[in-house]
Amino acid sequence: MNNRKVALITGGGTGIGRAVALRLAAQGVDIVVNYSRSEKDALETAAAVGEAGTACLTLKADVADDAQVRRMVDDAVRHFGRLDYLVNSAGTTHFVDAKDLDGMAGEYWDDIMAVNVKGVFFACRACAPHLKKTGGAIVNITSIAGITGRGSSIAYAASKAAAISLTKSLAQILAPEIRVNSVAPGIVLTRWVAGREDHVVRLGAGTPLGRVCGPDDVAEAVVPLLLAAGMVTGQTLVVDGGAIL
Repeated sequence: MNNRKVALITGGGTGIGRAVALRLAAQGVDIVVNYSRSEKDALETAAAVGEAGTACLTLKADVADDAQVRRMVDDAVRHFGRLDYLVNSAGTTHFVDAKDLDGMAGEYWDDIMAVNVKGVFFACRACAPHLKKTGGAIVNITSIAGITGRGSSIAYAASKAAAISLTKSLAQILAPEIRVNSVAPGIVLTRWVAGREDHVVRLGAGTPLGRVCGPDDVAEAVVPLLLAAGMVTGQTLVVDGGAIL
């Protein structure tokens, strides 16, 4: 068995997932980067992980497809021989004003819930047998939208609330071998907010810490929940500069 620990990061090629991959690599963890469409970004992340001195495997899978998720996890374990950490960073949304109830189309709900809720569950379920063997940990990237009910759309906020609830359920079900927590960022400066950067920066300026989150701010919270924090499970750590105070 590989002596180095191994982390699977869904949506690991960009944004928060990429930042987590690089921080874990700096701690000597081998990385599996999952992507669905962003192959170029995933390969760039893999190269950066390699420069940090650890190994990286890129695997394409749609997390909303249970069969693809199971194959991805099998391939990861076959390659590295073990699995220690799972970070569910893959996510999606449709931007619909909350007051536009008619604009919140059924297919938008289906897309969002499939990735943000079912995808988290599918990945946790597929990884659980391997994580139990290593005494592993899971961190789900949720959002303050799941706490406040405000976000890019009603469906997005509902999906993140569901992911927070799923975190609590799995923390109980998978204990004591596996710890399960979530990190709930506020608005993060990633490609999701492309074209809205000025608005996002203004929102950040109004928070107690006076700025908006970057991907590395979120990764800074994720990594200790994986590598340490041995008595912490079922919790949601808010990383938003105090925005919801």
